[in-house]
Amino acid sequence: MSLTQPPRRAFQTFMDFPSANDLDALAADVAIIGIPYGDPYTPEEMANDQSNAPTAVRRASQNLSLGLDQWDFDIGGTVFDGQDIKVVDVGDVAADAQDRRAHYRNAEAAIRKIVAAGAMPITVGGDHGVPIPVFRALDALAPVTLVHIDAHLDWRDEVNGVREGYSSPIRRASEMEHFDRIVQIGMRGQGSARRAEVESARAYGARIVTAEELHEIGMPSVLREIPDGGRFYLTIDADGLDPSQMPAVLAPVPGGVTYHQALALIKGLCRKGRLVGMDIVEIAPSRDLNDIACLTAGYLILNAIGAAVRSGQFGRRTK
Repeated sequence: MSLTQPPRRAFQTFMDFPSANDLDALAADVAIIGIPYGDPYTPEEMANDQSNAPTAVRRASQNLSLGLDQWDFDIGGTVFDGQDIKVVDVGDVAADAQDRRAHYRNAEAAIRKIVAAGAMPITVGGDHGVPIPVFRALDALAPVTLVHIDAHLDWRDEVNGVREGYSSPIRRASEMEHFDRIVQIGMRGQGSARRAEVESARAYGARIVTAEELHEIGMPSVLREIPDGGRFYLTIDADGLDPSQMPAVLAPVPGGVTYHQALALIKGLCRKGRLVGMDIVEIAPSRDLNDIACLTAGYLILNAIGAAVRSGQFGRRTK
């Protein structure tokens, strides 16, 4: 079975970028990939609203841009900056109704092929369990600093016996030797974390920046704590952003990371070193309002591409 397949319903690529399903012959700088399904805690979560997000974000992306030759004031110019950059959409990770673990195996294998081809994977989930196989596939890029935007800590060891669900991705990352440090931004309110999880995160050495602290010190101060010259992976739980700008989430908490703070983080990481990948997860399309959440996700992806281009990450091939 192929590792990826066109999304459910009519296939619409992100921003009409070319599709590319043969990962063994991948030739691209950036690969957009959907990972719809996590590792559910209950039978009811087998097919949840977040599994519709890759398709919803792709559809909304048609309203992101009038053309790649248009000036973008967030990016500071055209997206590709006159360079020969290739972005492709490789579709969604293939699932197997008879083997729910196959989805994670296929996701890890797909990301490994993308990384081996020298492309930057940008993933749209799915719940926050789906970055776990992505994390595993980054071992060839060691050491990697994991940067995490979320309202919640995500350090649970297990829930209902499940160790790779949406409450555990950062705990699982902390067990992987290729991650050398973890920075968590936007924590606020209550989630599933108990005192033990907070103490585990602190004992590991995770830098936890609460939303309150972020708003007091600003994103530039957070970035100054991250050493230059590293490789960075950014995982964004949509509920880490403020619900006024990301309304389509299952656990909205006021006071979150703003759109411009998230942009400052993305641009700052690209200036500091190499952004080796990014995901945005936990969007619940049925709760969206005028596509605000899906458009915000799309703009973050577009800005990540633009910032990586300007950092020289893909070389300087002029058209």
